[in-house]
Amino acid sequence: MAVANFSLFTLHFSLKFVTLHSVMRKLILLSAAVMTLSASAAQPNDSLDARYYRLFAPVTFYHNVADKALALNSDAAGKDAVADEVDATLLNVYLNRPDLVSATETELRETGTIRDDVDQPIENQVVLVDRVEAPVIDLPEDAPDSVVVQKPKFWTYKGDGFLQFMQNYVTDNWYKGGESNYSMVGSIVLEANYDNKNKWKWDNKLEAKLGFLRSPSDSIHKFKANEDLIRLTSKLGLEAAKNWYYTLQFLAYTQFTRGLKANDPVVYSDFCSPLNLNLGLGMDYKVNKLKERLTGTINISPLAINYRYVDRLELGPSFGLEPGKHSLLDFGSQLTADLEWKMNENVTWKTRFYAFTSYKRFELEWENTFELRVSKYITANLFLFPRFDDSSVRDDDHGYWQFKEYSSIGFAYKF
Repeated sequence: MAVANFSLFTLHFSLKFVTLHSVMRKLILLSAAVMTLSASAAQPNDSLDARYYRLFAPVTFYHNVADKALALNSDAAGKDAVADEVDATLLNVYLNRPDLVSATETELRETGTIRDDVDQPIENQVVLVDRVEAPVIDLPEDAPDSVVVQKPKFWTYKGDGFLQFMQNYVTDNWYKGGESNYSMVGSIVLEANYDNKNKWKWDNKLEAKLGFLRSPSDSIHKFKANEDLIRLTSKLGLEAAKNWYYTLQFLAYTQFTRGLKANDPVVYSDFCSPLNLNLGLGMDYKVNKLKERLTGTINISPLAINYRYVDRLELGPSFGLEPGKHSLLDFGSQLTADLEWKMNENVTWKTRFYAFTSYKRFELEWENTFELRVSKYITANLFLFPRFDDSSVRDDDHGYWQFKEYSSIGFAYKF
């Protein structure tokens, strides 16, 4: 019984071994066929002699090797020296190391077709081109498909304005006297500046200011102008150095309406009475200090022409003209400064200084506006304006000095 069991075990093991051995042989044959068929593709050079592939493929028993060695008169012998050497090498392996032979030619043919034309060298067909196409660059999906060219912005525009009110009420029996009055003043400043980002600049500034006062004690005038100005400043500059420009400056200023005094029918000034035109040639310095909190310009014109025109003949002597003449022409020098200092977020000081001398007469104006910003649209202003003009009629108390001051509160807007 034990012998029978052992025999059955031996038979079962032998069948398993035969099956495994058959599978391994088929895998080896398939590998040999694949390497044989791909020999022509693995070409590191432009051409490859495929007759050597049998030396590097898994060792296989080929029929022609034995036929050539055993035949008395083989037609294939001696025709191809390379093939003869390969066959001799394989025959030596068959005789001395038959254990290395893993397949036969018959088994290879059963596995797949073997090409018969591998005895001819295979040459690559190389196509030369004149131009190499540019590589394709992967762009991000959000890359723009067009180029936008923006025109340089040479002109800049800005402006500001305000409308403010003043009111004073006093009863008739107020122990110190006085009278009630109401006043209003409005102002607008417009700027259009050109800069070609190279050497030239052209700055233009238009200022207009008009205010009215109503006083119950004035029996002649219902309203009087207490602030009246139209002024144009234009400067054409060519850059000479950093922040310095050769400049031609033009100034023109007059007023809107008549200048009056309380209970006095006399007209003291009017539109184009006077009209001042000034042209100066010199240097202009661009101020930018205190971390851009102090900005503006200072102009020095050693050569200047001042033309003054008075339309009302009777007002000529009050403005330095000879009686009966409408105009006055002076040559001299001038200095102009226009600055703005932001002291803090709420307080700003704007000042304009102007001085002209013909070396016979001297005129000076110094305008100062202190602006307190209460909110985005509400401001309070304090205006101080001393002036000197020795061509005017001398006053017994103040001489040639004149002074103007007012304070107001109201609406303001910048754009």
